[in-house]
Amino acid sequence: MLLSDLPPRREASKKRCSGCGGIQMLSVQPDTKPKGCAGCNRKIKDRYLLKALDKYWHEDCLKCACCDCRLGEVGSTLYTKANLILCRRDYLRLFGVTGNCAACSKLIPAFEMVMRAKDNVYHLDCFACQLCNQRFCVGDKFFLKNNMILCQTDYEEGLMKEGYAPQVR
Repeated sequence: MLLSDLPPRREASKKRCSGCGGIQMLSVQPDTKPKGCAGCNRKIKDRYLLKALDKYWHEDCLKCACCDCRLGEVGSTLYTKANLILCRRDYLRLFGVTGNCAACSKLIPAFEMVMRAKDNVYHLDCFACQLCNQRFCVGDKFFLKNNMILCQTDYEEGLMKEGYAPQVR
């Protein structure tokens, strides 16, 4: 198995409402009637406005309900759940699935980057050969034997001790 064949992180279940998705930044045409902001209910007289959730917003009014970051600056995706408008990090923190690392057994927060090998999930720092602690780089071969991550050298040495010839694919 090659490290580059694995997804680099766990994806949260992206349950978005049907109107959610991208945030568009639009320039206001001078000859159009000003639109009302969904956040503050005032007219948008700025040069630019945001369109999200089929509504129009001032750039300063479309914010994450938890951390107050401006969603137009953070990225082009927002998440909604339980009547909250959230950035990706807060959505994952509040509603993402957590799990335990297969190497250290400690909790992995839903927003943290992880590595996967079959059904096992690992912290990035824990994804190393469990015999010699060699860290893997993209493209390195690794082996999963008895739920242990092994580098190619340790895997082949283990096979030689068991009397099998290693098979490299």
